[in-house]
Amino acid sequence: MSLNKIILIGNVGRDPEVRYFDNGRAVANFPMATSERGYTMANGTVVPERTEWHNIVVRNDRVAFVEKWVKKGSAVYIEGKLRTRNYDDQAGVKHYITEIYADRVEFWNFGVRREDGGTPETTSATQQSPGQNQGVQYAQSTPTVAPSVPLETNESDDLPF
Repeated sequence: MSLNKIILIGNVGRDPEVRYFDNGRAVANFPMATSERGYTMANGTVVPERTEWHNIVVRNDRVAFVEKWVKKGSAVYIEGKLRTRNYDDQAGVKHYITEIYADRVEFWNFGVRREDGGTPETTSATQQSPGQNQGVQYAQSTPTVAPSVPLETNESDDLPF
């Protein structure tokens, strides 16, 4: 048995790029940054903040939500699968691209609480049952907005979706 599941919480680095196809399907792509906070060790060694960039791919019914609501700087929660694809460029060099195919996209509120002491409601591109996704409360009060980094694109990409 195996499992391919990714969970990310971070910030959108660029407004999503949405493409519509003749068959009625759509796909949205955007970069997302996740960061690990820097710290100083007991011996005085400083470990800097580390930011990782992820290529997010959203398909099917979740594209409308992403197109309407997700913008550069949005704090989002992503659940999905890790996929790697490759292509050969004009010089014959093989390139590999790793992407997160999102099954779930939600807004994420870092440490924000409602006046009644509960956690905030989340807006989501998936159906949820009552009481599901109460969120985790972090000590961090505001998200860090990462700079925009362009994704590698292949203009002759003939993906079957």
